[in-house]
Amino acid sequence: MPRILYLVHNLSDPAVARRLAMLRLGGAEVEIAGFRRADAPLADLPAETVVELDITHDARMLQRLLVTLKARYGAKRWAKVLTRPDVIIARNLEMLAVAEGLLSLWDEPPALVYECLDIHRLMLRQDRLGRGMRAVEQRLMRRANLLITSSPAFLERYFDEQGAPPALLIENKVFAPGHDVVGRNVALDGIDGPVRLGWFGALRCRKSLAALDGVSRAMGGRLKVTLRGRPALTEFEDFHETIEAAPHVNFGGAYRYPDDLPAIYSDVHLVWAIDFFEEGQNSAWLLPNRIYEGCLNGVVPIALAGTETAAFIERHGIGVVIPDIEQQTLQSLFAGMTPERLRELAEAVATVGKRAFRCEAEECVALVSRLAAVAGIKRETEMAA
Repeated sequence: MPRILYLVHNLSDPAVARRLAMLRLGGAEVEIAGFRRADAPLADLPAETVVELDITHDARMLQRLLVTLKARYGAKRWAKVLTRPDVIIARNLEMLAVAEGLLSLWDEPPALVYECLDIHRLMLRQDRLGRGMRAVEQRLMRRANLLITSSPAFLERYFDEQGAPPALLIENKVFAPGHDVVGRNVALDGIDGPVRLGWFGALRCRKSLAALDGVSRAMGGRLKVTLRGRPALTEFEDFHETIEAAPHVNFGGAYRYPDDLPAIYSDVHLVWAIDFFEEGQNSAWLLPNRIYEGCLNGVVPIALAGTETAAFIERHGIGVVIPDIEQQTLQSLFAGMTPERLRELAEAVATVGKRAFRCEAEECVALVSRLAAVAGIKRETEMAA
């Protein structure tokens, strides 16, 4: 059973709690240290020890840099409460810098794993800042034994060019042990009324909001759009005012993961899996949570051609891929969503095995086994064989 120290940039992130639960379900002992975002409570963290290093603020990169340096060079002080780990997992670049500062604290340095699930736009700039950021990452990755990422495109389009260590792909599948989160697309039973589209999760794309507002107006109520999740208010001129003025777009607020997934997805026929937040870069390469949540619940995904999301649904033979989100394209798409067409699309999703969209316990065991192997530890079952 490996001992893992998980360093995270945001202790308030529910995704951090899910990864911790995966590690523990896989058989690891976990301690955690990291930063908390201002005014955000700690997530429910199933860890033996939780060390809050400092508070950070959204969109304040200089402040985050300063607290990162403080945590790195103050590690000898705050790490006293920690057990010597077999593996350190550093989630995001800032925590990789902190992790490197920890390695010298023990006579036998732990294995180091770099977990990067998004490529920040700063890393992709072609100016001096971007080149400098990539140089820092490349230097820090030389100490890493393993890279964890969530999309093949991150490897093909970025990390393979950065001299990254061997990689482990862990998709953003629904992780909900003990929860019944498998729903059914209501289109399978026939529809009577407007086509219903859901856009759930991280709401940060102003282009999508404008396009969906525009096409739902043009269709005069034959398309209803529901938004659920947490809007990035800094990315919209006035999110709530736009919603109030949109006659066929409704915002239902945040939802509980995973408890609310069947309810919110069973209320729609289609899921919007398009995002222009970091157009042509991170948004084109990632595989969003909503693609797994929606497909697990039988909802038909809509993706943009040329993205990894489109490649994902095409590999599974499901969903709809469109070339753009121009009004004419969207009107043609939704006008063609007859009850028969929706049922056909929903049946295709229903035939795909749920393991493609849901993280099972054996995947958690495989993850921890890989981490143990990186640290040179054999699991008890292997030693007994």
